[in-house]
Amino acid sequence: MGILRNSWFIMMSDFRGDKLRLLWTFLFSILMMGYLAGITGMVVNEAVGQHERTIVADYLLLTMIPILGFTFSARTMKYWSSDSYTKMLAYLRALPIPAPVILCKRKIQALISFGLNGTLFFGLMYAISGSLRNELTGSSYFAFALTWVGYGLMLTGVYIFIEYLFNGIAYLWLTMLIMVVFFGITMVIHLAGANVLLYSISTSKEWGLLSPLMWGTLLLGTLSVQLFSKWTIYRLKSRDLV
Repeated sequence: MGILRNSWFIMMSDFRGDKLRLLWTFLFSILMMGYLAGITGMVVNEAVGQHERTIVADYLLLTMIPILGFTFSARTMKYWSSDSYTKMLAYLRALPIPAPVILCKRKIQALISFGLNGTLFFGLMYAISGSLRNELTGSSYFAFALTWVGYGLMLTGVYIFIEYLFNGIAYLWLTMLIMVVFFGITMVIHLAGANVLLYSISTSKEWGLLSPLMWGTLLLGTLSVQLFSKWTIYRLKSRDLV
């Protein structure tokens, strides 16, 4: 509980110290989620309406959903160019603040981001996509959204690992590599005659909030965040932040 309390205190101190940054983060989240939900919603609407196993819809969901766990601040947007996370780590280590507290703070931020960004993204996508509304009722769509949030959590652990253990340039290249890997996975799924979007819709429609896919992704997502966090803490002990 001490780690959680200290992490929450540090995060709230950051926001209290710069309310303008909090407002900027909120406004930029609305803009980003509006843009991403607009693109994804139109593609998903067409794919669901025509029951088409489209590669584009799968690829968009597989790549976009993990982004919901990001906080859209100046630090995030400048990470590749200014290596802001490395500088932040060096500052926190100098205070000193233990690595478990730093990682717990990042996990809390991810959960808050999924709550805010996820509500905006899935809410706007549901409003845009008439085909989704025809296929899924409120509770079924909530199960659909949680299914994808669980998937997003699986990748959040990976992104946290990369954020804290690599510099900005390496982060950029690894992110691009992940995008290429996603494309390869999407192609394999398509060639196998499957479709992630339609399968997640079908499962959510049939099972609702009892969906085994939803609970499975949430469980795996939680495990992923915890395991990668422990690995990150272990690796941070030997990382040179100079």
